[in-house]
Amino acid sequence: MSKHLPPKDVPESIRNVPLPDALSERYLAYALSTITSRSLPDARDGLKPVQRRVLYAMRMLKLDPASGYKKCARVVGDVIGKYHPHGDQSVYDAMVRLAQDFAQRYPLVDGQGNFGNIDGDNAAAMRYTEARLTEVANVLLANLDDDTVDFRPNYDGEDEEPAVLPAGLPNLLANGASGIAVGMATSIPPHNLPELCDALLHLIKHPNAGIEKLVEYVQGPDFPTGGLLVEPLESRIEAYKTGRGSFRHRARWQKEELPRGTWQIVVTEIPYQVQKSRLIEKIAELITDRKAPLLDDVRDESAEDIRLVLIPKSKNVDPAVLMESLFRTTDLETRFPLNLNVLDGGRLPKVMNLREVLQAYLDHRHEVLERRSKYRLSKIEHRLEVLDGYLIAYLNLDELIEIIRREDEPKPVMMKRFNLTDVQAEAILNMRLRSLRRLEEMELKTEHKALSKERDELKTLLDDEALRWQAIAGEVQELKKQFGPKTALGKRRTTIGDAPVISDEAFEVLVEREPITVICSAKGWIRAIKGHAVDDGSATFKEGDKGRYWIHAETTDKLLLFGTNGRAYTIACDKLPRGRGHGEPVRLTVDLGNDQDIVTLFKYQGARKFLVASSDGRGFICPEAEMLAATRSGKQILNVAAPAEACVCRSIEGDTVAVVGENRKLLLFPLDQVPEMTKGRGITLQKYKDGGLSDARVFTLKQGLSWVDSSGRTKSESDLKEYHGERAQAGRVVFRGFNKNNRFD
Repeated sequence: MSKHLPPKDVPESIRNVPLPDALSERYLAYALSTITSRSLPDARDGLKPVQRRVLYAMRMLKLDPASGYKKCARVVGDVIGKYHPHGDQSVYDAMVRLAQDFAQRYPLVDGQGNFGNIDGDNAAAMRYTEARLTEVANVLLANLDDDTVDFRPNYDGEDEEPAVLPAGLPNLLANGASGIAVGMATSIPPHNLPELCDALLHLIKHPNAGIEKLVEYVQGPDFPTGGLLVEPLESRIEAYKTGRGSFRHRARWQKEELPRGTWQIVVTEIPYQVQKSRLIEKIAELITDRKAPLLDDVRDESAEDIRLVLIPKSKNVDPAVLMESLFRTTDLETRFPLNLNVLDGGRLPKVMNLREVLQAYLDHRHEVLERRSKYRLSKIEHRLEVLDGYLIAYLNLDELIEIIRREDEPKPVMMKRFNLTDVQAEAILNMRLRSLRRLEEMELKTEHKALSKERDELKTLLDDEALRWQAIAGEVQELKKQFGPKTALGKRRTTIGDAPVISDEAFEVLVEREPITVICSAKGWIRAIKGHAVDDGSATFKEGDKGRYWIHAETTDKLLLFGTNGRAYTIACDKLPRGRGHGEPVRLTVDLGNDQDIVTLFKYQGARKFLVASSDGRGFICPEAEMLAATRSGKQILNVAAPAEACVCRSIEGDTVAVVGENRKLLLFPLDQVPEMTKGRGITLQKYKDGGLSDARVFTLKQGLSWVDSSGRTKSESDLKEYHGERAQAGRVVFRGFNKNNRFD
C-alpha cells in the first residue's frame, strides 16, 4: 500500500475535498463576512457594524447629550470587550470619524479634545479624548428599548446587540458612507437632511415617484466642507437613476480687492475629503515647477475657518481664468464618486437608485412603527389588567386584608374568591400599604381611562396602513422641524451651480509658447525636445527600439493618438517629458492597454476629417474635432470586436478612396460612398474571403495614386481604370511595383 493513501480508520467528521474547492469555499465565506460585517452599510440605518456598536456601547454607558463626557478609551474598551473583537485602533478610528464635523455632515459623536483636523493631522490617543452622543445619534437610537428591532447574541454569546438601529433619520444619505469589500465597494456622499425629508414626504404620498421628481427635492450632495457642486442636472439625474456616477465638487472662492488696484483670491471652502496641507503643497509645487504661470504665491491664513490666499503675478490676470487653471490641475476641484452599493435588509449587497434607498428607509420605519405600537399595546394591556385588579381590591379591601392575614397561601384563595388572574393577584400582593389611600382609587380610574383610549388608538393604527403612513409622515415632519433649513445644522452648505464656460484660447496664456519637436518610438516611448529639430538620425532610442513619429509642434498644441482599440486620445504638448533622454511610455499619459498599439499620432488642427477603418474592412469618415477627448481614458470612435482591431486613421485629401487587403487586392471607389459619423462600426469598405484590410487612404483621382516604397521614394500610378468599382467589392490584384507590405507608406 502506498504511504500517500489515507488510513482506513478516518473519522466521519474528516472528509477529503479537492484543494481548489476548499479554497473557493473558504474565500467565499471570508468575502461574505467582509461584505456584511465590515465594509458595506445597512440601507436601513446607514451604519456599518463597528459604527453601530460604538453608538450602542455609548448608549449603554448613558453618554447622552445631557450627560457628561467619558474617556474614549472607556468606550473603545466596552466595544471591543462586548461587541467588536477586533483591534482597538480600528474602533477608535471609526469613533473619531463619527465626531469630525468636516467628515460627517451630521456628527453622531460629540468629541472633546483633539479629534484631528482638515489638514490631515491625526486625533490624539484615546486616553486623552472624551466623547458623548449628539442629538442626531439620539434620534438614531430612539425607541431602541421598545422592541423595534431585532437583537442578536454578541460574539461570545454572553450579551446582545442590535442587528440594526431604529434610525429616526435617513442616515445612509444624510451622512453618506464609503467602504471597500471583496470584489465590491460603496461610496455615498452626504446629503441635506431637510431635502431628504421633503423627498420622503413626497414618496409617502406618491410611492411610484420618478427619479426626476425626487431630484427636485434632493438636488445633490451637501458636503460638510461646503463648496460648490457644478455637476449638470442631467448627470445628477442619471447618477441617481442608476446608483452610479460622480459629482464635480469645487472650492468656494472670492476676489478680495487690495490697494492700488491689486487683488488676491481667498479660498474659504475646499472640496470634501481634501487635506488642506496637501492641497497647499500641490499648489506650491506648481509655482516652483512654473506650471502655474499666472500665480505668484500661496499663503495659508486659516484659523478655525479656512482662508487660503492666492496671489496673482499681475493685476491684469483674469481671476476666473486663474481659478479655472487651478481647478484643472489641483484638488481645488474633485470628483466625488456615487456608488449606492448597500446591504438590502442587512443581508444582500445591492446597487440601489435614489427611490429604492428612500423606500428601504421608509419600509424600515414602517416596521419600527408596527413593532413599537405592538410593544406599547402589550404594555398597556398588561397595565390595564393590573389596574382592573387594583380596582377590585379597593372594592373589597377589608375582605382582601382578612384573607392575607389568615391564609398561609392567600394568592389562590384571592384568585378564586374575586375571579382574579395570576398577574392581578401578584400585583395586589406586591402593593404597598401607603397605596391604600382613598384618593388612589380615583387616580387609578383616571389612568385606566387614558390607557383604554390609547389602546383603542393603537389598535386602530395597527389595523389601518394608511394611518401608519400618516404617522410616519408626521415623524418626518417633526424631524424636518428639528433639523430644518433655518437651523445651523440643517442649512445647506454646498451650493448648486454651474461652472463658468471659458474658451480654450483663454488657457493658452497659462503655457509659455515655444517650438518643440515630439519624438515617439515604435514601442511607444514619447518625449519632446526644444525647437524644430531635423531628423538627422542623431536621436537615440532604447535597445531594440527605433523612431516612428517626428512631429514639429508648439507647447500650446495638442496631439491626437489613435489606438488599435478604436479610441482617440488627446495629449497636451506641454505635459510631455522634456530632454534628450528616452522619454517615458505614452501609456503613462493615456490609458492605452498593454495589448494595444498606436495606429497613428498627429498634431491636432481641428478642421480636418479622417478616414478610420478596422482590419475587418469596415470604416467611416470622422471629423477631427469629434476625436478630441477630455480624459486620459480617451474617446471611443471606431467600435471593433476581437479579433478585429483599428488599423487606419488617415486625413482626407482627395475624392477617391483606395483600399488594399492582405490578399493584395486593390479597390478604388468614390469618397461620397463613405458616410460621415462620430462613432460606430462603420460600413464595409472591401470584402475578403481570407485575411482583412491592410491599408486605406484618400487621394485625388486626377493626380494618380502615390505611395512610398521601402527606400523612402515616392512612386505613383495613374492607370487605375481596372481597379475602379463600388464600395464593398473585392477589388483586383494590385499592379506590379506596389509595396510588398501592402501599405501606402
